[in-house]
Amino acid sequence: MINFIAQQLGVSRAIAGREIRGNRVTVDGEIVRNAAFKLLPEHDVAYDGNPLAQQHGPRYFMLNKPQGYVCSTDDPDHPTVLYFLDEPVAWKLHAAGRLDIDTTGLVLMTDDGQWSHRITSPRHHCEKTYLVTLESPVADDTAEQFAKGVQLHNEKDLTKPAVLEVITPNAGSLTISEGRYHQVNVCSPPWVTMWLSCIVNVLAALRWMLI
Repeated sequence: MINFIAQQLGVSRAIAGREIRGNRVTVDGEIVRNAAFKLLPEHDVAYDGNPLAQQHGPRYFMLNKPQGYVCSTDDPDHPTVLYFLDEPVAWKLHAAGRLDIDTTGLVLMTDDGQWSHRITSPRHHCEKTYLVTLESPVADDTAEQFAKGVQLHNEKDLTKPAVLEVITPNAGSLTISEGRYHQVNVCSPPWVTMWLSCIVNVLAALRWMLI
């Protein structure tokens, strides 16, 4: 019981024990003062009359992140994606692969550390596809350059081969299998970005698929 209450309230075990002994926790409508009480999956737990949901196994969520939100669980300067998750103990969730504050689209949230490692580790080559809107038309040789790898600013090695599909002159999809910082839009001499090999700005980026 004590560990469950501590996790639910986000407090220490000492404080959780004090709350239990203070007659503030009920199980199936009955006050429980024993911090060592063994909870079963079918038990209905409440704190001060407010239901506390038990978690049965890891949690996985797909979130469509808007602009202006960061993927960290705590940020003093910006709102986080946890705002959109009405979940008990939401602070235990983390993003399996982050998006920049201005990038929108698919974010996977979980409390399963091993699973998120498989998603984000370069060894597993998880492909991420972004839809991009551009300020200027895509250069003719951009797809070929992406297929060979691009030199990013302050990076020693070329990026891994990526697949660029041009949808319209000013829009396309890019599939990458690694996640370097700002890989989708960082500038690199001579005017090469992961998106384009010409001098052009990315107006919007939307991550819509992970494989």
